[in-house]
Amino acid sequence: MPGNPPGDESADGAAGRGAWPVFLAFLRLGLTSFGGPVAHLGYFRDEFVSRRRWLDERAYADLVALCQFLPGPASSQVGMAIGLLRAGHAGALAAWAGFTLPSALLLILFAIGLSGHGASLPAGALHGLKVVAVAVVAQAVWGMARSLCPDVPRIALMAAACVAALLLPSAWAQVGIIAAAGVSGLRLCAPAASASPVAVPVAGSRRAGLGWLLLFAGLLAVLPLLATLLPQTVLPRVDAFYRAGALVFGGGHVVLPLLQAEVVPAGWVDPQTFLAGYGAAQAVPGPLFTFAAFLGAAASGGTAAWSGGLLCLLAIFAPAYFLVAGALPFWARLRASPPMQAALAGINAAVVGLLLAALYHPVWTGAIHRPVDFALALLAFVALVSWKQPPWRVVAGCALVGGLLPAL
Repeated sequence: MPGNPPGDESADGAAGRGAWPVFLAFLRLGLTSFGGPVAHLGYFRDEFVSRRRWLDERAYADLVALCQFLPGPASSQVGMAIGLLRAGHAGALAAWAGFTLPSALLLILFAIGLSGHGASLPAGALHGLKVVAVAVVAQAVWGMARSLCPDVPRIALMAAACVAALLLPSAWAQVGIIAAAGVSGLRLCAPAASASPVAVPVAGSRRAGLGWLLLFAGLLAVLPLLATLLPQTVLPRVDAFYRAGALVFGGGHVVLPLLQAEVVPAGWVDPQTFLAGYGAAQAVPGPLFTFAAFLGAAASGGTAAWSGGLLCLLAIFAPAYFLVAGALPFWARLRASPPMQAALAGINAAVVGLLLAALYHPVWTGAIHRPVDFALALLAFVALVSWKQPPWRVVAGCALVGGLLPAL
């Protein structure tokens, strides 16, 4: 079991240990976290850094930086890492289940009842959810910038990372930006001699971590062979969704072309059903990777819809779990060295820059089209930052206002 994370003096400190409190905390987010992966990082920061104090700002930024390096759904991996630090592997599974299952179950139900409609919410309410994402991400950028960019070198790194991300909008470019920021941090952000590393405790040894990484790579190599040898089983679908989850950089939207190339040409799902499911996936909270549950249910059909949806859901998220469990033991030890602390100071500043770039595009450009959109986003931001309203209440309010606006 991991040691106490920094800042664990919160009210739910000692009593909040174990997998069940982790599940309940992430379940609340899984029911209310609209807005995509960048917004999810904002929800996580508000819940686990600001409110519960399960870890501090620097440790949280370290996890975000690590998961930006790894392929897979970055926000879900950050959630798994928080659960792992809090309550071991049971906590990681609890975090994943709480954050993922609400949207996955809704999408399976949608697949079962699909009748040619691709959206499950009114257009105005869905737009309100996009607008509230602007406020959530802005709150995260503001809070992280104040903590992680306290001096001129780190402000400069943040700005450079933001500009580079806007000019080079690709997942691989983001990895390069983070790597360049780490190198710059070695020269510009050397920690003071008295600086102490942030403890990032984790259950498991480096040997165990290596085992998880080998399992990740072994399944990636073996599943295609098994799918070829046993084409009439579920293995081809497991292989397709595992490979999509293992090889995608850049988050949920990037995985869509990979999934379409796998499921539509194979005849598992027709193009109209694929697009209908994608529309529904925009209207539910939680990670977009739960779209795999819809595809699995739609491809299986009938009485097998539930088992097919859950199987594909597990297959697409399994690589993310293996990578987080495998990388954290090495990360926890590497980041304690002074050079790594300096590199991470630069990386953390770059992470803020990447979030700032994402705040502009796609979050702002996808949501703010009229003065009333800006007014609603500003009101949501004030509600979060100044009025200290819980995110779920702000989300519900923006969805309601968005649904009413077309009638006004």
